[in-house]
Amino acid sequence: MFDDLNDLYQQVILDHSKKPRNYGRMEHPTCDACGKNPLCGDQIQVFAVMDGDKILEVKFEGDGCAIFKASASMMTDALKGKTQAESNVLFDEFHELITKGTAPEGNHLGKLEVFGGVNRFPARVKCALLSWRAAMAAVGTGEKTVSTE
Repeated sequence: MFDDLNDLYQQVILDHSKKPRNYGRMEHPTCDACGKNPLCGDQIQVFAVMDGDKILEVKFEGDGCAIFKASASMMTDALKGKTQAESNVLFDEFHELITKGTAPEGNHLGKLEVFGGVNRFPARVKCALLSWRAAMAAVGTGEKTVSTE
């Protein structure tokens, strides 16, 4: 059973890595931020359209490893329609999942739980978090550049 579930998770990550959703430059974002992972070379720019504190649209451009691209792709789907507060909760839950390997009780992660095994590969935790850190900067703090270092 565990191997079947693990295979499914790997398939989802590979699918999002090869065919990332919401990929591409946004014409008129209301906010954006860049992120860099100097250790492995991942880099991203996240674009968002906000209505007050609600994320109406979010896209990304960038280049990096499979975990990075899959995380960014799934993140964009997860953040659409969320408020800043809801996005912060989702970020905290995702952070706990990939650093500890377990989702917090009562979480809102849904499909994002496929990243639960990332904690077994410490170098990949930063890859999975980079897009999230850039998005949280764009829609929250207003920082223009974030780094994993």
